[in-house]
Amino acid sequence: MATSTPVRIIPARRRAPIDSPTVPKSGGIAQLRTTCSTCNLRELCPPCCGLTRSERDAADHMVINRPRVRRGESLYRTGDRFTSLYAVRNGFFKSTAVLENGRDQVTGYTITGEILGMDAIGSDRHTCNAIALEDSDVCAIPFAGLQALAHEIPSLQHHFRKMMSREILREQGVMLLLGSMNADERLAMFLLDLSRRFAASGYSPSEFHLRMTREEIGSYLGLKMETVSRTLSKFQDAGLIVVQQKFIRILDGASLERVMGREPD
Repeated sequence: MATSTPVRIIPARRRAPIDSPTVPKSGGIAQLRTTCSTCNLRELCPPCCGLTRSERDAADHMVINRPRVRRGESLYRTGDRFTSLYAVRNGFFKSTAVLENGRDQVTGYTITGEILGMDAIGSDRHTCNAIALEDSDVCAIPFAGLQALAHEIPSLQHHFRKMMSREILREQGVMLLLGSMNADERLAMFLLDLSRRFAASGYSPSEFHLRMTREEIGSYLGLKMETVSRTLSKFQDAGLIVVQQKFIRILDGASLERVMGREPD
């Protein structure tokens, strides 16, 4: 009888906690000094978009700018105490959870202009790991300060509720994806979702780099790595996309929509 080979889990490199207001200046770590009122992503960043100039000035006292999170480092780990949400100023993160069999399961991806850490709001502990897929810059937003400011600025409170609602809908979409779609539909939905999110963050919706590996995509979609590679090649042969290693160009988004069984908007 063949024996199974034990799975070796290699944890992400752990960075020092970043919830302290003091950031060390040694070690050549790049420092972020941009404030909400001067940030070039202020119209895209979920906590700040839609705020007036005076409201963003008030938010400057709440946000703590942070050094760069290097590729492979964790921003936070499962079980860490929840103190802050994190706005991704620049970069790409994956969220992972450890299954009962010890394997890492990718549960989501977060790109520039999006928020990390909402998984911990209810329990006060993070329920997943957030790992940088490239050198990334984040802004820590103390949750207690965000709640206090939301009471003073009704538009911020309304926007935060909308942001949470979008996250819930995205989670529901992933559940639908894993429960009822075949491989072609799952990958088409994945590419279209990334396309829309890149567009919302001010990037090209039709040309982008996949920072994750084929194996990580498969983990997220519930597919084998070989199936991901084969389906990408299938889409390319059909003229829907161009694939060059991690670079993706969407040539026919309407046909990708039809792969999912729905007509394009």
